[in-house]
Amino acid sequence: MKRTDLKGKSILVTGASGFIGSHLSVELKKQGADVLLLTDQDGKNIELRDWRKLKDYVGKLGRVDLVYHLAAQLFVPYSFENPRDVYEVNVLGTLNVLELCRLYNIQKIVFPSSYVYGHPQYLPIDEGHPINPNNPYARSKVIGEALCKAYHEDYNLNCTILRSFNIYGEGQGDRFLIPSIIKQLESGRIEIKDPEPRRDYLYISDAIEAFVKAGEYSNAEFDVFNIGSGTSYSVAEVVSKVLESWGREAEVDYRGRRRVGEIVDVVANIQKAREKLRWKPYVSLEQGLSKYVEWHRDQLTKATQS
Repeated sequence: MKRTDLKGKSILVTGASGFIGSHLSVELKKQGADVLLLTDQDGKNIELRDWRKLKDYVGKLGRVDLVYHLAAQLFVPYSFENPRDVYEVNVLGTLNVLELCRLYNIQKIVFPSSYVYGHPQYLPIDEGHPINPNNPYARSKVIGEALCKAYHEDYNLNCTILRSFNIYGEGQGDRFLIPSIIKQLESGRIEIKDPEPRRDYLYISDAIEAFVKAGEYSNAEFDVFNIGSGTSYSVAEVVSKVLESWGREAEVDYRGRRRVGEIVDVVANIQKAREKLRWKPYVSLEQGLSKYVEWHRDQLTKATQS
């Protein structure tokens, strides 16, 4: 990735210890940015719902040019089981971060949203597709988008929203599909509920480039972009490609259990991001899975040697 105009910027990253946040923080430092984290004197993350601590901490940072607000409760099944926690963290946390931008004259925020379109009326899905979230996590992100738009309209805050599809890669939690497949492969047996749903998978390095481009973007004060690969693959196809990347056979048990309200196919239309952000994905699913499997093997080797 080439150096950008983020060099020398003071950039606050919430959720910097998470999957995307950790990768983004590394890349921003490579770009020459000064990355600021929401941590207290003991190095612990400051709770997004703790307004007093947030306000005091950010007030002492000095100049902040840009905020990447990545901290959130992410997992859809968790959101159904714990809606209050998800809404509190994702909605109140976002409100608090936006208010920090207002109070301390932070000019821009990049807000990662999610797949908020529900059952597609057409494919591929562009940003003009009707919004129809079908789970508490997606609903919380829609509210977050509305808050971003409100702060833009009321306080002229520059907001760029990224509606990411299925990002995967090194360091993602085992509860997500691709990491869970790779983790199960260690035992030689993979259990999957439903082989049919198709998703649009984006490798982490391509996602991070989109985030960097969003941070640089200055052609509009409020805008929304899909980021995905533009191609969908079924769960069964993903399993097959993981096995191919690993180079071994495994027993695969498809339980035939479909989730209530399951969306059968999802494909992102990324033309707007191509034209306005000058961004496009470079890593195919096969290439991304190969990189991921190699990284996972390295982690296993390090674990056995320690």
